[in-house]
Amino acid sequence: MKPKLSARSLVMLKEFLAELVGTCVLLMFGCGCVAQSVLSGGANGGMLSINIGWGLGVLVGVLIAGPVSGAHLNPAVSLSLACVRKFPLTSLAHYLAGQYLGAFLGSSLVLFTYRDALHHFSGGKYVVAGENATAGIFVTSPAEGVTNFGGAVDQVVGTALLLLSVSAINFHKNSKISNSLGPLLVALTVVAIGVCFGHNAGYAINPARDLGPRVMISLCGWGWKAFSNHGWWWWIPVVCCHLGGIVG
Repeated sequence: MKPKLSARSLVMLKEFLAELVGTCVLLMFGCGCVAQSVLSGGANGGMLSINIGWGLGVLVGVLIAGPVSGAHLNPAVSLSLACVRKFPLTSLAHYLAGQYLGAFLGSSLVLFTYRDALHHFSGGKYVVAGENATAGIFVTSPAEGVTNFGGAVDQVVGTALLLLSVSAINFHKNSKISNSLGPLLVALTVVAIGVCFGHNAGYAINPARDLGPRVMISLCGWGWKAFSNHGWWWWIPVVCCHLGGIVG
């Protein structure tokens, strides 16, 4: 006889897959809108379209994963909720695994879809920084003139705003609004953070959104410069987004 999954294992598997697919879709919309803007030289999009694209990605991702896992789609959300005992620690591992793998997969699908346009834009080179750089389609880095410390502050503030807003949306006294408009309000929060705090460092506000694609591009042509660029910036969105989430 084939071994059967226990009821708990089946729930965990469903939650893992929901977080994986939801985060994958989020990254496809998010990295896709950046790819369209960058690879068209700004002709088919700009900062506002990128902000809207990420927000809509959150909306669709929440609608996909929400009924199964609650649609965290963000390790900073899962860890922060666990820290205040609103999410079981026993569920943390498979939620985070789904989110990071989903981000890796979603960004990989964007690269596969835009591969021809990317090669045309960069002359077949995989450039992390400078002229014809394409790594920024998938990962964040500080803008010109912004230090790693300034970017770190930006990540803490942006993610704190996200978690504060999500907490307010889910507050029981706001249930009359959030029961029907919750996913839209979370999506609009992401758009607002991008509109107001997107310049400094690309408002990752999600460790998986940055680390998953960064691992992907390091394996697909960009190499270790994806990690070493801008004074080894890569760890700051991971650590500081978690810190900001807990603060929020």
